[in-house]
Amino acid sequence: MPTGRLKIVVTRRLPDVVEMRLKELFDTELSSDDRKLTRDELVEAMKRADVLVPCVTDQIDANMLAAAGERLKLIANYGAGVDHIDVHSARQRGVLVSNTPGVMTEDTADMAMALILAVSRRIPEGLHQMQAGEWEGWAPTSMLGARLGGKRLGVLGMGRIGQALARRARAFGMSVHYHNRKPLRPEIAEPLEATYWDSLDQMVARVDILSVNCPHTPSTFHLLNARRLKLMKPTAVIVNTSRGEVIDEAALTRGLRAGEIAGAGLDVFERGAEINPRLRALSNVVLLPHMGSATVEGRVEMGEKVILNAHTFADGHRPPDLVVPSMV
Repeated sequence: MPTGRLKIVVTRRLPDVVEMRLKELFDTELSSDDRKLTRDELVEAMKRADVLVPCVTDQIDANMLAAAGERLKLIANYGAGVDHIDVHSARQRGVLVSNTPGVMTEDTADMAMALILAVSRRIPEGLHQMQAGEWEGWAPTSMLGARLGGKRLGVLGMGRIGQALARRARAFGMSVHYHNRKPLRPEIAEPLEATYWDSLDQMVARVDILSVNCPHTPSTFHLLNARRLKLMKPTAVIVNTSRGEVIDEAALTRGLRAGEIAGAGLDVFERGAEINPRLRALSNVVLLPHMGSATVEGRVEMGEKVILNAHTFADGHRPPDLVVPSMV
């Protein structure tokens, strides 16, 4: 445990109020230009820090941790997902890892619902038509989309965000179906009128909209592979606000181009910011730049959790949002 003020290194710009509080409480080194650090720069940052505050753009592997030296004691991740951090190697080296769970639940569920609406009702296509000056007036068969009421929503991963999305879907008159590692407790599932499917294949084949809400782990990589995507109805829509790696993006692109899947709304991508040009060119796809948690309130709350984890650690206690290897 370090003595004196903790040295905290932050890899990206955070909301002003968060940065101000970090500087008040700790010896804080902030990011001035808000760019993604290189691998070598990340290692150097870890060498200077008692606590590193990275985010999803910072890939931290075992070799980097080995090169970081002995000073680093806590990685206080700014975000809930930790698949970009080798948590097992960190713990082996005595480095704790914390995250910021729960604060982005409602925001991400809002965005998933927005994508469902955008794709089903062809909102971006209509927006483009208006902005390009191509609209020639109302017509009975123009821009026909799909009604949400009465449709089946399949939720892949019924954690906090999946449950929040299910509540929204029920308000739209949709029936909720879900696949999870295990069924929800009755007191959670019953108010949602949610139907559990032990077989992901069977659920995928029967839903009208499939929402991906599970984390990226070795067991969920390409969980929606080419074979499973072919099980979907040709009228079905797929939405992903979780992690891009859960879907085989090349197979999804082929299915969308061939008309085997009606549409997709994606806020995350398999290769980060490297978007498949063939996917980007499709009119039946809505692509967003990882905006699921992008609210002022959510990002400030994430920062408050980072501060609480670091402050608790500085006081010699276990960070409240400690991530243990069994969780990933």
